[in-house]
Amino acid sequence: MYSTVKMLHSYWAYLVLLMIVIATFNALIKHFGKKEYEAKDFRIALFALIVTHIQLLMGLVLYFSSPNGFNNVKANGMGGLDKAARLLAVEHPFVGILAVVFITIGYSKHKKKLTSAGKLKPLAIFYTIGLLLILSRIPWNSWF
Repeated sequence: MYSTVKMLHSYWAYLVLLMIVIATFNALIKHFGKKEYEAKDFRIALFALIVTHIQLLMGLVLYFSSPNGFNNVKANGMGGLDKAARLLAVEHPFVGILAVVFITIGYSKHKKKLTSAGKLKPLAIFYTIGLLLILSRIPWNSWF
């Protein structure tokens, strides 16, 4: 099970990154271009939200079943982790959760607004923060 979830988490990350980039740039371009919010924008933001939540669930399963996650912290303590182990056991999961929280906040705030500018601004701000957080903690050496 662990290897299957790890593979899914790894490949699903490409879809997550693609959707977050699309949703972020869509919101930024429309917000700064003073364009109208459309149903297409809602669908893009929603799909980005859904794929990030699925990625979070797979990541949590991995965190508790992987030898590199919680089990590594439990066995070695926080002081016993080197830089690479700390990235996988602490930084990657924590920042990933924060990114999903920001994306969720942006999506929730945008639903409550009535104007196009009011809807696009929280999407642009919070999805950008989420994207930057995700980009900061991707284990790039295992991606290429």
